[in-house]
Amino acid sequence: MQATAIKLGLALLLAAGVMPASHAQSSQHKSISAQPFLWENATVYFLLTDRFHNANHKNDLAYGRKKDAAPQRGYAGGDLAGITAKIKSGYFKDLGVDVIWLTPPVEQIHAGTDEGTGKSYGFHGYWAKDFTRVDANLGTEADMREFVDTAHAHGMRVLLDVVMNHLGPVTEQDPVWPDEWVRTSPTCTYKDTETTVSCTLVKNLPDIRTDSNATVSLPPALVAKWKAEGRYDREVKELDAFFQRTGLPRAPRYYLMKWHVDWVKKYGVDGFRADTAKHTEPEIWIELHGLASAAYEDWKRANPKKKLGNQAFFMTGEVYNYALAHGQEFDMGGGKSVNFYQNGFDSLINFGFKSDANKAYEALFSDYATRLHGPLAGYSVLNYISSHDDGGPFDLLRQKPFESASKLLLSPGAAQIYYGDETARSLNVAGAQGDATLRSSMNWDELAKNASRDSYRIAYVRQHWSRLGLFRRAHPAIGAGLHEKLAEQPYTFKRTYDKNGISDKVVIALDIPANTNPAISVGGVFADGQKLRDYYSGKTAMVVNGKVQFNSGLSTILIAP
Repeated sequence: MQATAIKLGLALLLAAGVMPASHAQSSQHKSISAQPFLWENATVYFLLTDRFHNANHKNDLAYGRKKDAAPQRGYAGGDLAGITAKIKSGYFKDLGVDVIWLTPPVEQIHAGTDEGTGKSYGFHGYWAKDFTRVDANLGTEADMREFVDTAHAHGMRVLLDVVMNHLGPVTEQDPVWPDEWVRTSPTCTYKDTETTVSCTLVKNLPDIRTDSNATVSLPPALVAKWKAEGRYDREVKELDAFFQRTGLPRAPRYYLMKWHVDWVKKYGVDGFRADTAKHTEPEIWIELHGLASAAYEDWKRANPKKKLGNQAFFMTGEVYNYALAHGQEFDMGGGKSVNFYQNGFDSLINFGFKSDANKAYEALFSDYATRLHGPLAGYSVLNYISSHDDGGPFDLLRQKPFESASKLLLSPGAAQIYYGDETARSLNVAGAQGDATLRSSMNWDELAKNASRDSYRIAYVRQHWSRLGLFRRAHPAIGAGLHEKLAEQPYTFKRTYDKNGISDKVVIALDIPANTNPAISVGGVFADGQKLRDYYSGKTAMVVNGKVQFNSGLSTILIAP
């Protein structure tokens, strides 16, 4: 039975268009000449720093934290140095990643707390205690600077997760901030704008009064903390300078904006991913974007050798349940809608992709291209198949990892790889409850051993994601271009982009039956006599009578000059 299973697995790998390592042509992508970066075509790698890679075991438990959490709810040891090490090893480059998005690295509440699923710690980054400090479990300011500098040196931008909506839960070690800073009730019921914005997301998660324009003093707990750390005078001096320069009132949201923008000013992060965006007044994001943009331009002028291109500061937002089909209007309930694109966002996370991915390729691709070049022209979406808090991902049991890659990485729009999508990391962990099951540690061991699942091997999954990702990174037409079907059998389409001095075109064929070698239609895209390359297999061929034949025997073909 074991031999039969292995043969079946190899057959499925070939059907998916994945070659065993012995047949791989690792040099096939060296000839790809990269086009200028476009956020509309970005391949964003989203990771929880604590769950990714542990490069420094000395910082595994800071602030007296313990290993007493419920399954998958405590700190696992991953750190900023771990991300940096993987950048240097070429892991992200080999996937075609051009943006790294990490959950907030700010100092989290020190204690653990039980929200009903067992004791939890703030390993995920969304339970802030101090927005001005790197959490010691993740590293130091020097580690953060090295991470951003290393990412930039390797051609990758950094997308920083920011939280304007709430603080971390209140514990004995983490006291609540004053009433003029936060509300602690009522709990949101999400029926309309009022019950979505002027409330706490869940019990014991203090909601920041982003609607207030009243002058407030620093929270006593933060003052005491800064004084104990010997940096109170410095922080107050910086705040005074910020408010004097901007003329803004000393209201809660402007303190937070100053603290968030400092990460741009100090480290040169290239964009923000805004957490819980619909749970605040929408106009605050325009204000944040403006302040961050100014800081970004200042940083680029001061660091000409570190910057990547001249793109403007970028912001994408988590508007929970927003889908591409909504266009520019999001229904808040109660007869009110909000245009978040007109309120500071260049992009929104597309919660609809996980279900849209169940459609056939052409239905998915043509619909997305039509919408992105129609109602959403000038903006974009960030597609995903799984994430840190979506309990209904596409392919929960990781039974379709090759199809997942093809649909995500070849769809119009930007693509978000959630850490381990490319290695079929389990999203269904025994003993873990709720979103904890989505947050297991990166499965490096399975990748190293090329572990076998029922019908595939992990390293071959990673290889498929890599080939698609590298091709995508080199061709902005894939995410940002116009789409047109060229043939039904095998399913073949073209993407073309000709804008702002960038000209790019590709032809892609999918779902080719294993061990067949059909001629692929490229007429109207590439001329007869032109030499083309299949960047999946590495083979080359000439166009004859509007068609090209590579004889790779694989089910995926990625065509460009």
